[in-house]
Amino acid sequence: MGPQLGLKENWKQFSLLVLINAFVGGMIGLERSIFPQFAKLEFGVESKTALLSFIAAFGLTKAISNYFAGRLANQIGRRNLLIYGWLLALPVPFILIFAPSWNWVIFANILLGISQGFTWSSTIVMKIDLVGERNRGFAMGLNEFAGYFSVGIVAFLTGWLAQHYGVTPYPFYLGIGISIIGLLLSWIWVKDTRAFVQKEGAFTVAKPLKNVFWETTFKNKTLSSVTQAGLVNNLNDGMIWGLYPIFLKSLDFNHEQIGFLAGIYPTVWGIGQLFTGKISDHLSKKGLLFWGMLLQGLAIFGILQTSDFSQLVLISGLLGFGTAMVYPTFLTTIAEFTTPKQRAESIGVFRLWRDLGYVIGALFSGIIADLLGIDWAIGFIGFLTVVSAIIIQFRMKGRHKLWS
Repeated sequence: MGPQLGLKENWKQFSLLVLINAFVGGMIGLERSIFPQFAKLEFGVESKTALLSFIAAFGLTKAISNYFAGRLANQIGRRNLLIYGWLLALPVPFILIFAPSWNWVIFANILLGISQGFTWSSTIVMKIDLVGERNRGFAMGLNEFAGYFSVGIVAFLTGWLAQHYGVTPYPFYLGIGISIIGLLLSWIWVKDTRAFVQKEGAFTVAKPLKNVFWETTFKNKTLSSVTQAGLVNNLNDGMIWGLYPIFLKSLDFNHEQIGFLAGIYPTVWGIGQLFTGKISDHLSKKGLLFWGMLLQGLAIFGILQTSDFSQLVLISGLLGFGTAMVYPTFLTTIAEFTTPKQRAESIGVFRLWRDLGYVIGALFSGIIADLLGIDWAIGFIGFLTVVSAIIIQFRMKGRHKLWS
């Protein structure tokens, strides 16, 4: 009879992969709230452009590894790709603890970027393989919830540890435990899912893409609209990652407050996907993408309008919810418009461009912040996010109404 597609039929493996992706997200959370102070106190790095170089290094290597992960998933197997990703993550916290110079920190983020590309990509593709078409959005919502909720929780924990014990080494001890547990779970219990691809391929109605890279990037109006929005989403996330803690520090918030505000955004992003992922199975994907990107842009503009802690909590939450609306919808739209055999490669191309947004966002916002100030950098990224929403409305096929 062979493998059976469906969430109910494969709940044990699916739940395991959700748990593993929580550990994957936790590795990013290590750096989410404390890195500006870590760079300044430990290495004397104060230039915004130099500081954001670690995000650029992370984003570039993650983007490239995403692209190759799509191909490698078909060649060496999803499980093997996941294990290799965790092996690359193991030295990262040790390098951050013992780094003698800022270049070593950048090297650690190169390793982290490759690791994230392999681990996150493989868990995404494996979950899509297991559940089939019917619950794809819900599956992606759970996957991204686990990852980004963990980002938020670990960001808060590192902020708390930094406030009470210093920015190093205690916050990075979390990373040692996360990487070891993630590797053991993947190595001992995860099973490969390539057989599920063959099963689903017999029933798919999606037409094969002539050239997966060019169709996903430029030619196919739906796929390319999703790709540009993914790039802009991570472009603004790169800015929030690097500049938001500095902006908050300029408002005289302490480490614990900054950790809380930096953690609210990915936490709401993560929790929100429990609902938005399921919604994307039933409502207009175009509507979710349009309104989600628009809400992100407006929230980023809102950051500049207040210095009140409670208002910034609300704005960070709105930014997180806007991101939750689009993140699982990106992946379900790509999966819907590609064949099962081309799915991993098309998702890899999308994630290549999406995570190049980290590089572009870090470089652009860092340069603008150094030349004109942080306020200008934040405002410019907000403007680009609103433009992305407009592109979705006018280029992507389908109706734009959220309730359609």
